[in-house]
Amino acid sequence: MALIDYVAINQWPTAEETLRLLRPHIYVKGSEFKKIISDRTGKIGLELKVVEEIGAKLAFTEDIVFSSSNLLNRYFSNFSQEIREYLQLFGSRYSLSEIQAALDQMASLKVLVIGDTIIDEYKYCQVLGKSSKDPILVLKFAFQDLFAGGIIAVANHVSQFAGQVDLVTVLGEENSREDFILTKLNPRVTPKFFYQPGASTPLKKRFVDNGSFNKLLEVYEMGDQGLDQERDPALQRWIAERLTEYDVVLVADYGHGAISRATSQMLSDKAPFLAVNTQANGGNRGFHTISKYQRADYICLAEHELRLELRQTEGHFSQDLGALGRKFGSSYLVVTLGREGCAVWEPQAEIVKVPAFSAKVVDRVGTGDAFLSLTALAARLSVPGEILGFLGNIIGSLAVEVIGNQKTVDKGSVEKFATALLK
Repeated sequence: MALIDYVAINQWPTAEETLRLLRPHIYVKGSEFKKIISDRTGKIGLELKVVEEIGAKLAFTEDIVFSSSNLLNRYFSNFSQEIREYLQLFGSRYSLSEIQAALDQMASLKVLVIGDTIIDEYKYCQVLGKSSKDPILVLKFAFQDLFAGGIIAVANHVSQFAGQVDLVTVLGEENSREDFILTKLNPRVTPKFFYQPGASTPLKKRFVDNGSFNKLLEVYEMGDQGLDQERDPALQRWIAERLTEYDVVLVADYGHGAISRATSQMLSDKAPFLAVNTQANGGNRGFHTISKYQRADYICLAEHELRLELRQTEGHFSQDLGALGRKFGSSYLVVTLGREGCAVWEPQAEIVKVPAFSAKVVDRVGTGDAFLSLTALAARLSVPGEILGFLGNIIGSLAVEVIGNQKTVDKGSVEKFATALLK
């Protein structure tokens, strides 16, 4: 400590402002930063410009590099020993550069995203207790949030990775909420709206305890009859005329009427690479399954959605994945398992399970959408199934820390998470 005259804390994401304030003669970085061109964040290049600006010298240490990510993971990680051992095994099979290469290759993909638009309204309340007159829960309203969910959230996630993203969805003609939707849609997404007569765009109200964020009640406002006999064929024609332009057709089918049986049949017949999730929720009353489609190159289902398709409430389903995947001609079939991660089936490989990496769970709404968005692109690139599951669980872990669809998970966040896990 006798060699240290002064300690300063950098308050910014990079050291640029700190360098300007302190104006050192020498700015020292670790030896791992010598190859400035390999810095994917671009931060070292920005700092180098400031070093030149203030007339300082950039120097590098020659000591052994102790990765801060590695030290944090080893000594401060909340992961169980089982997950730490899994990450060591994964790291022995795949390199970080392979993960980054897969993410980089996604920028070449052209993606068509199709599905139901859903507006999520969160009403945060204080729970007062039971009514003195009736056997009901009494809440005191505090404030509310409004999010663009459903296929809008999917398109926003995809736009962080793919080169081109086009969106097809159905809005209500009476109360479309189109202006709000456009403010929440990433500018890189090109939308095509069709309008359902006599209906509003689906709205899902969630009453949430303001302290714990536990959901207390959901109320749906929607007309799920779908497009009429003139507009539904028009939607199919619009899609069919453009299918050959895309590398991936990603369908998030929430069962609220945007995708009719005729549309699902057309997509099964003509889509070049079809990625599908059919969501089971309170609005489709358990009658909405993957069998609505005849073919899918990539299928992504939550465990309860798979069990609904199999008509199986309990027991192991591993032996059924192969039969289901082959029935649909799939290259991958993925089942998300909540806190247990996911299971990935491929035709010529054993089923692999990838654990979840979630440090904290704030809200599960939208997590499956994020998982689907990234893994559909990975599937199109034919990455190993374990890498696909690894990437899916990373974006799922990031999404589950956010209330609703308040924030889109970007590529940089996924790369940083992967780096922290593997270093």
